[in-house]
Amino acid sequence: MTLVALSPDDTRAALDAGARLVDIRGADEHARACIPGALHLPIERIGELTRDGRPVIFHCRTGMRTAAHAARLRAAAGEAPAYVLAGGIDAWRTAGHPVLADRSQPLEIMRQVQITAGTLVLIGVLLGLFVAPGFFGLSAFVGAGLMVAGATGWCGMANLLRIMPWNRRAGA
Repeated sequence: MTLVALSPDDTRAALDAGARLVDIRGADEHARACIPGALHLPIERIGELTRDGRPVIFHCRTGMRTAAHAARLRAAAGEAPAYVLAGGIDAWRTAGHPVLADRSQPLEIMRQVQITAGTLVLIGVLLGLFVAPGFFGLSAFVGAGLMVAGATGWCGMANLLRIMPWNRRAGA
């Protein structure tokens, strides 16, 4: 099920007319940047959305998560009209609308996973080429972990990074 996509300018007009904006991103993403006045309700808790009959506009970072969870979001809105912000907070920012940014917050966990995994794979390949072939195993181990994460939705590296001291502030 798809929801009607609104441009950032149409979203602004709907908000001015009384619609609610709901941010479905995770706590780490929301802590780093958010649209002023948006209700933060991660997709895992979207069933907690209070139904008051007002139109609801959902957003994520780029629009991919809202599209992937359209049926769930539509159900959460109940009988109220439901929409998505086309392009998410990235499009909102590009259109010149205000975004509250807190660069002191850590990067999103998945970006940290991408940086860490890429670094470990590169180190494994370089050590395998220039030191000893056994170091290629590091790249294989990281690759296998990413495959497990993709297949199961459980990412050991993300869980490890989440408990690191620099990540304890996000969402707190």
